Amino acid sequence: MAALARANPIVVLLAGLLVAALLWLIIAPWPPGVTGVMGPKRVFLAAILSGITLGALYFLVASGFTLIFGLMRNVNLAHGSLYLLGGYIGFEVADRTGSWLLAFPVVFIIVAALGVVLQYVVFRRMEGEELRQTLVTIGLSIVIADLLLWIWGGKSYQILTPDFLSGPMDLPLITAVRSDGAAVYLRYPRVRIWILIAAVVVGVAMWLVINRTRIGMLIRAGVDDREMLAASGLPIQLVFVLVFAFGAGLAGVGGIVGGTFQSISPGEDTRFLLASLVVVIVGGMGSIPGAALGALIIGLAEQIGLVYAPTYSVVFTFLIMAAVLAFRPQGLLGARR
Repeated sequence: MAALARANPIVVLLAGLLVAALLWLIIAPWPPGVTGVMGPKRVFLAAILSGITLGALYFLVASGFTLIFGLMRNVNLAHGSLYLLGGYIGFEVADRTGSWLLAFPVVFIIVAALGVVLQYVVFRRMEGEELRQTLVTIGLSIVIADLLLWIWGGKSYQILTPDFLSGPMDLPLITAVRSDGAAVYLRYPRVRIWILIAAVVVGVAMWLVINRTRIGMLIRAGVDDREMLAASGLPIQLVFVLVFAFGAGLAGVGGIVGGTFQSISPGEDTRFLLASLVVVIVGGMGSIPGAALGALIIGLAEQIGLVYAPTYSVVFTFLIMAAVLAFRPQGLLGARR
């Protein structure tokens, strides 16, 4: 972060002013002039929270992608298909067993096993051949999408929220003040808050594993100099298979989360693949904090854009990506290689 500030002080200053203005809009009471321009404060706060929770979903999917693409240099454009597969399987498990929580380990194991197959059959035979990996995984994504369409049809599926997470909860965010002086607090779906908390826990755990453990050291060393690490007698291929499986399993888990507070339908695989690519580009390849920051920025841009400029909401995402590529090609928290 200090290097980013030294390299682009004006950009960092503008970003700080934007964050300060955003915090003022969230915390401070709105004068009538601001309300007249931006509408009710509760709509703005709902858009902010929706952006943060959407960013949490993007992070769950993109964090697996940044491990596979950023750290291991494997171009897996079938990553969105793993997300969609996890959502469909999660729906079936939750619907047939009535247990939302049971869907998570089941989906993680199944999609991670598919990730092992992909790593062993495809990527192990195409190490360092990015173009071949791209073409093969595009073909695989088309085949998987057609298989999912054949099995589940073109309908949308919604994974029901469990009873203990259903309903809204009061948040310490004041949306208005009544004439008698009583504060009106924002009510927001409980399940989205807990998904946000879970995404934070997953992100912190991944960062600790990558940066503070022996297996994380092996992963980073294997990316930088695979031949030297293999010559030392360590099972680098096994480590890479396990990392690929973990990244694929996270994409499947993201499918359950997405199917819970959005829906699962054909086409979602492409949407989340593009979102993962943008998040990794904005945040920086191989950086878990970068993936979190990129997911937060993209989630907020999408949701605020949908509320205040719905016609151009998609454009904002790609404007952000273009600005990052122009001023910091390695991503906001990425390292130059």
